Amino acid sequence: MPVLKREQARDVGDPSGLPKLPVPPLQQTLDMYLKCMSHLIPEEQFKKTKPIVEKFGAPGGMGEFLQKKLLERSEHKANWVYDYWLEDMYLSNRLALPVNSSPVMVFPKQNFRSQSDTLRFAAHLISGVLEYKSLIDGRALPVDYARGQLAGTPLCMDQYNKVFTSYRLPGPKIDTLVAQKSTVMPEPEHIIVACKNQFFVLDAVINFRRLNEKDLYTQLERIRKMADIEEERLPPIGLLTSDGRTQWAEARSVLIKDSTNRDSLDMIERCLCLVCLDEPSGTELTDTNRALLMLHGGRTDKNGGNRWYDKPMQFVIGADGCCGVVCEHSPFEGIVLVQCSEYLLRYMRGSPSKLVRAASMSELPAPRRLRWKCSPDIQAFLTASADKLQRLVKNLDMNVNKFTGYGKEFIKKQKMSPDAYIQVALQFTFYRCHGRLVPTYESASIRRFQEGRVDNIRSSTPEALAFVKAMANSSKITDAEKMELLWTAIKAQTKYTILAITGMAIDNHLLGLREIAKELKLEKPELFSDTTYATSIHFILSTSQVPTTEEMFCCYGPVVPNGYGACYNPQTDHIIFCVSSFRESAETSSDLFVKTLEGCLKEMQDLCIKGNTEAKPTDSTEKMDGNTKVMKNGSKS
Repeated sequence: MPVLKREQARDVGDPSGLPKLPVPPLQQTLDMYLKCMSHLIPEEQFKKTKPIVEKFGAPGGMGEFLQKKLLERSEHKANWVYDYWLEDMYLSNRLALPVNSSPVMVFPKQNFRSQSDTLRFAAHLISGVLEYKSLIDGRALPVDYARGQLAGTPLCMDQYNKVFTSYRLPGPKIDTLVAQKSTVMPEPEHIIVACKNQFFVLDAVINFRRLNEKDLYTQLERIRKMADIEEERLPPIGLLTSDGRTQWAEARSVLIKDSTNRDSLDMIERCLCLVCLDEPSGTELTDTNRALLMLHGGRTDKNGGNRWYDKPMQFVIGADGCCGVVCEHSPFEGIVLVQCSEYLLRYMRGSPSKLVRAASMSELPAPRRLRWKCSPDIQAFLTASADKLQRLVKNLDMNVNKFTGYGKEFIKKQKMSPDAYIQVALQFTFYRCHGRLVPTYESASIRRFQEGRVDNIRSSTPEALAFVKAMANSSKITDAEKMELLWTAIKAQTKYTILAITGMAIDNHLLGLREIAKELKLEKPELFSDTTYATSIHFILSTSQVPTTEEMFCCYGPVVPNGYGACYNPQTDHIIFCVSSFRESAETSSDLFVKTLEGCLKEMQDLCIKGNTEAKPTDSTEKMDGNTKVMKNGSKS
């Protein structure tokens, strides 16, 4: 993801000069859809699907009519798929945000010796946040340029505008992404500090002046003392935001009947971000445990209620040194999370903590505790939310593994793209664990286009299946033949990647055709009620490459109950894999997947060492410099 070329500054979010997202040719998408699914479903099912797809694409048929309507839509929209995609991917999803939707970035473990160390780190981090926000507001962020495939293309910067100004509002059937419009004279900016499940308002600007680090430290110290006053403690209202979206919307509609609650909600919904000062977790801070603590805060008696999941950025600072960011995903992709996180870690390393009292205010107004009026109805909602969070905590099966056998350097020496290679390794692993391949999601950035977000690289290609089957039948196939099949699989993965980043993949297009039919109140086309389509969007393997230049890693949960989340961070001599699944699924095991993955990576390395001399690629598109960079939870640029 984030090793991006940075060049001259351009207005953040200014789409001028960027093309509109194209609408792919209908027949191309339908042909590709059949190719993507032919080897993933039973033959009988494919025989039923093929005529359905052909009928949809027939001259004068429903497909042509919907394609025409999509083309018309693309003429008067900056991005024809954006609204459809946002609703489908996030806003209409009713699952709870923690684990199911919100990715996290896990920072290096900190060594806090005292409470003042923790607060000093928090004050330093808030200073960095305010600095980064001023770069965004001043339109001074350098524009991102793509690297790797089709390098040098400028990328849409629109997502950065939403980092500190948006909020996900729960709704009974669909959520709303609320984006505040910036004004010339913004109102005083504030941060919400969560401490011991209580919420406090920390004004970052007082009398039109930004607080310096010493003042921020003073205010954080006051907040800690206020949070310690037991008789003033209120119920952990933040737990409500960890519930399913419909349940939280219902609870919120009861909360806002009281004006005190309305005022508190308003302060949270308009804040820049949250800073969550967590209590020690009481667990050994392995990489896996730190990932779990970031994803859900631990149990409800730990830090599970010390969160507000609707806000895009929650910076978590644990007294035991477990730190990171929880990200509400609907406003922006992982690249923005990485860029912001890396800026903050560099800022904190490069600018010493400034706790001198420079031109400080003599008397700072005290931070304010947010008050809540809790009716018996609200108490009932809180009990239900706490129970569900406990179940989610118990259900999540996580394994963070640092594979040290080799890293991207070895893969590049084979003249292969590290991302394509790792994707093939994940297919190999899934096949070895489950004896089949399944629809796989790898996000691809379409930020080359106005308001571009992501499309999907379908990594479970027929070519990958041919390679993994050959590896499973070791005795019957020569190393040279296996090597040829590996090159073919990597070439297919690369080809699909280029289709995706240039707006020619199939998932957004099929979504657009489906949604425009719904918008026009037409009967659902058979293509979309066919079992194959449901299978095609049930992503049992959800993957992303999220490389970092700082010492940190990204992770997230599976997107379906019987699936895996597989996030990976390729470094020079090692690869960090974060594999998640649900314990309630009898089909999955994160530990088994990781153990198998290590073996598959080793077998692929042995094959390359033995076979690469015998089977060199002939097609130039197969010769990769390995620099395909990624933008989201891994979206490629």
